[in-house]
Amino acid sequence: MKITLKIWRQEGPKAKGAMRKYEIDNVSEHMSFLELLDVLNEDLIAKGLDTVAFDHDCREGICGMCSLMIDGIAHGPERATTVCQLHMRKFKDGATISVEPWRARAFPVIKDLVVDRSAFDNIIQAGGYVSVNTGSVPAANDVLVAKEDSDLAMDAAQCIGCGACVASCKNSSAMLFTAAKVSHLAILPQGRVERSKRVQKMVAQMDKEGFGNCTNQYECEAVCPKEISADFITRMNREYFKSSFSKFNSII
Repeated sequence: MKITLKIWRQEGPKAKGAMRKYEIDNVSEHMSFLELLDVLNEDLIAKGLDTVAFDHDCREGICGMCSLMIDGIAHGPERATTVCQLHMRKFKDGATISVEPWRARAFPVIKDLVVDRSAFDNIIQAGGYVSVNTGSVPAANDVLVAKEDSDLAMDAAQCIGCGACVASCKNSSAMLFTAAKVSHLAILPQGRVERSKRVQKMVAQMDKEGFGNCTNQYECEAVCPKEISADFITRMNREYFKSSFSKFNSII
């Protein structure tokens, strides 16, 4: 296969960026998209040119690092797939593919295709944890959890924090990410003690980071590589309303 890549190149956060074109021959259909970028970078090194900066880590669809807009779609054209698991057989021979970083005010570009996603870390630090003293690790059956609850919590916990939801939303909303983190703890008994404080703190931090609001158009759900349901946003909104109402009653 022969592939032409149009890649966003930007030297640094304050530098002016632009799309640059690269042609790659002898592309195997069995390559992942990240392997294609590896081949490109090897060619650039051989020519003494600056390589394309992009994030990657596990390359197994788990870590969420491989965050790219491919032809305007977060993680590319294959549903429920991260970029590292996207293979070149999904593209036609001779295709021209555009590759860009996440576009969001809360995710500033560091270089080329790499963005700073520490805003997500700040949301987690605001309340995405259980601080109740539970002692040593309990036996699995000490705290009974209904299978329906455990399954639902696991559905939310699958979020890998890649940021595709933010990148695909016209408002750069982080509602799906935050809702997944709020929900998977609120559903389980171990997380219910702090559920009211947690949702208040995490939503407040989300707003502070500069993410936009949700307009219920479901772009986030459509591109999520783990298919996190937008229903969790509804659950988080309910949690937030209930905690706000309880806080108001305590003041009265």
